[in-house]
Amino acid sequence: MQLSEYRNYDATGLAELVAKDEITPGELLDTALTAVDTVNGDLNAVVATFEDEARRFIAEDLADGPFKGVPFLLKDLTAHYGGQPTGAGWPPRASVRPKEDAELVRRFKQSGVVIFGKTAVPELAMDWTTRSRAHGVTNNPWDTSRTAGTSSGGTAAAIAAGVVPMAHGNDGGGSIRVPASVCGCFGMKPTRGRNPVAPSGSTWQGMLVEHVLSRSVRDSAAMMDATAGTYAGQFFNSPAGGNFASDVGRDPGKLRIAVSTRAPYGASTHPDCVAAVAETVKLLEELGHICEPYDIDLPEDGWDAFETFILAEYATDMRLEEGVLGRRLTTADFPPMLWEMIEAGNRISAVDVNVATTRLHAVASTVTSTFSRYDVFLSPTLAQPPLPHTAFPQASTMRGHYEFYLSWMPFTHIFNVNGSPAMSVPLVWNGEGLPIGVQFAAAPAAEGLLFRLASQLEVARPWGAKRPPVSIA
Repeated sequence: MQLSEYRNYDATGLAELVAKDEITPGELLDTALTAVDTVNGDLNAVVATFEDEARRFIAEDLADGPFKGVPFLLKDLTAHYGGQPTGAGWPPRASVRPKEDAELVRRFKQSGVVIFGKTAVPELAMDWTTRSRAHGVTNNPWDTSRTAGTSSGGTAAAIAAGVVPMAHGNDGGGSIRVPASVCGCFGMKPTRGRNPVAPSGSTWQGMLVEHVLSRSVRDSAAMMDATAGTYAGQFFNSPAGGNFASDVGRDPGKLRIAVSTRAPYGASTHPDCVAAVAETVKLLEELGHICEPYDIDLPEDGWDAFETFILAEYATDMRLEEGVLGRRLTTADFPPMLWEMIEAGNRISAVDVNVATTRLHAVASTVTSTFSRYDVFLSPTLAQPPLPHTAFPQASTMRGHYEFYLSWMPFTHIFNVNGSPAMSVPLVWNGEGLPIGVQFAAAPAAEGLLFRLASQLEVARPWGAKRPPVSIA
């Protein structure tokens, strides 16, 4: 298959070609590997490939699932593929090879995808752009001088450039939606506990969730059908879902939609992001929905509570890493700012964490109460358009690091706190030709509603044919 033809298909479309015997999984793998070679020099999005293992899998273990034979990439964080390193962009982890697949990876394999490589992440997912000492900086296909987002930036860049139509991502504070926004992909963050969390079942007390980024809405919905469901290995399990693929194309009805461009905790919102929401509101009203201004008034101590909680979780993660590596970690293992964060987390007491958690419950209650009045909440995904690499500080204090977070991605984390599904939809490109994602959120367990709305928007304002300057086509 020629790259220009391959680029035109989503994952569902490629699986249909395999089902009709019009192409083989091995031929699709050949095409995907060629796609990596074509654009990765410009993007640095794919950090590892394992062609021999992928061919063995096709020959011996390929499942007859909805995505049979479709090439697929894993984000190089949490989702263990047995025998392959999960490096997390962190040099000390380069030689660690998990013995078994994580539960999520087992479910991906059962869907029929052919996993053949790993995508770039920020070092230990502790940065607000995708860069690491292990792999360097990942570039945005729309403008290689700009960020691909955090922390599923490698995944988003690979999808936008056409390497694969869908790939794994996860999201603890925006890490599916942020890169989807800046790279022009569709990114759905599921409800807390919807998919198995890999490899731990309680990462960040359920705030971290696993799914995919994709080019099309239908791929995201069908993959959620393939992977969702309770898992005995985790504390948080959402209610059993319906058939999300059947929601695609269904009329969402006349929705009451809350609209906000006021960033939480005082950040300013760039005019391009405000304009993207206004353009989206116009489209929604043309489709018959009711849009009303509404700002969520969050508890003033909510951000401090989130920061305390996350710093404690980072320190916890590193304590567990010491068990994996079999040694104590020291300042030599980290960039200075990351070490400062870990040391700060180690100074937080159990009482501090419980107080922060109680305050986060108040944030969650405030956010969730929105959906007693409205079906959907609309905001920008980010407070700024895709930023140049030079905007991200090379060296920063921990305080400066979190101040930058709030100036860049203040809209996303509140839906990790309350557990709602939220999605970034690529409806708008600004005057510089850069994608500006808009975020929709709904009540916990309401992914079906969001998929119905997203598919309606995809038909009304298609984005699948848009091509960035760096693309396999």
